[in-house]
Amino acid sequence: MSSTVSYWILSSARKTIATLQGGQRLYSRYASNRIKSKGRLFPQGPATLKDHAAACGGIALQKAYRHTSTEEEDFHLQLSPEQVNEVLRAGESAHKILDLVSRAPDSVLRFESNQLAANSPVEDRGGIAACLQTNGLLFGIFDGHGGHACAQAVSERLFYYVAVSLMSQQTLEQMEEAMESMKPLLPILQWLKHPGDSIYKDVTSVHLDHLRVYWQELLNLQMEMGLNTEEALMYSFQRLDSDISLEIQAPLEDEMTRNLSLQVAFSGATACLAHIDGVHLHVANAGDCRAILGVQEDNGMWSCLPLTQDHNAWNPAELSRLKREHPESEDRTVIMENRLLGVLMPCRAFGDVQLKWSKELQRSVLQRGFDTEALNIYQFTPPHYYTPPYLTARPEVTYHRLRPQDKFLVLASDGLWDVLGNEDVVRLVVEHLAEEGQHKPDLAQRPTNLGLMQSLLQQRKAQGLHAADQNAATRLIRYAIGNNEYGEMEPERLSAMLTLPEDLARMYRDDITVTVVYFNSDSIGASSKGS
Repeated sequence: MSSTVSYWILSSARKTIATLQGGQRLYSRYASNRIKSKGRLFPQGPATLKDHAAACGGIALQKAYRHTSTEEEDFHLQLSPEQVNEVLRAGESAHKILDLVSRAPDSVLRFESNQLAANSPVEDRGGIAACLQTNGLLFGIFDGHGGHACAQAVSERLFYYVAVSLMSQQTLEQMEEAMESMKPLLPILQWLKHPGDSIYKDVTSVHLDHLRVYWQELLNLQMEMGLNTEEALMYSFQRLDSDISLEIQAPLEDEMTRNLSLQVAFSGATACLAHIDGVHLHVANAGDCRAILGVQEDNGMWSCLPLTQDHNAWNPAELSRLKREHPESEDRTVIMENRLLGVLMPCRAFGDVQLKWSKELQRSVLQRGFDTEALNIYQFTPPHYYTPPYLTARPEVTYHRLRPQDKFLVLASDGLWDVLGNEDVVRLVVEHLAEEGQHKPDLAQRPTNLGLMQSLLQQRKAQGLHAADQNAATRLIRYAIGNNEYGEMEPERLSAMLTLPEDLARMYRDDITVTVVYFNSDSIGASSKGS
């Protein structure tokens, strides 16, 4: 696609609002004290947790609930194994793809996912959906900061932008005809795992209007086959971010819509999204979520293939990009204390308009009578804020053709990668698969009857709670927060980390969201031979 067309798609977003209207985790000490700084603050080993316990008292905790405050309530750092498992497994899900959608690519067998909160409310989101008008499955991880509003909005809306971007001219025409004649739209997505209860239900009509303007612009391009997958991902990220920015700049009459739009724009979210269509895997990443492949070579050895790179100050390519985009006089200030302008850890994200807009535009929007304190919107301009925008939602897109040796894909928010390396994650999933195979009953060799099933259940119960996790995402979270510096699981540490009160938990760990996607090696191998 030509650079002219690319520029036109992105720049035309600014016309959207005029047409429709008719004419924290990651913020540093420079920011408001209401935004907690993110860092690896938990020292290895349980000693520090014991110190906290001593300071806060120690009454028995009967249920696996975390207290909301340490000022008036004591807490006990020991959970029973049953309670630990109850907490860890509360958010898990596992599905076979073919049980959910008949048109799914046969390269994907199943997925397992889980989430563990540190923030209250949790700021991570995850979503999985099938594109119904095109081929492909979408898997997304969205890591919010400065609140959960932006992550929620992006998790609900980005898949639709991608799905529309992949549609043919004929399908887009059918969509537009349905809107014009007020008939039901063609179904766009089948959600296999929804990102959570929406707080935006009353403004979805506004979002649909903006999505419609986007597909109208795609129609104007007169491209019979539509965008290719890389283009679709690239433009979807940037267009949604542009719409988020423009929605709050437009005059909105409804107060709730206005307030929600402000919260979305002034909070932020990083995103990692995978699109799988047969043997074609594309990953788009903006920020410090991460995607890796677990690969088993012909000799049986396992390895890790990274599909993304973190967009932060430790990435030399990202540092060079930022310096190229700003005057040489800002070389020493664009990154300070390993943060963008000394404020934000990731260098790419949705929202965060306070790092994208001019000072004048920020003042203009915030002076429209918003109760910024009630909405938890902080007004802060970093030092050395001269040539915005400093932040972008433009993703890096990676293509990988799946091979029979590619066994699984792991996508996760940086709460996992902060404490586990890529190789550690692959090893833990491989161990999970080994244990899964070891404990799976061989029903083909024995009669399947109620007596046998009861026996198997009794065996599992006799193993107690030391039995392996049935979900690889749960295993990863367990080791992420329960590991010591030697890579060993410490039950005392795990229990303590799960019992930290809400006002302390975020100081020691981050929200963690994980999805593990398993591939069908036989199907992938057959496709490779066929091609």
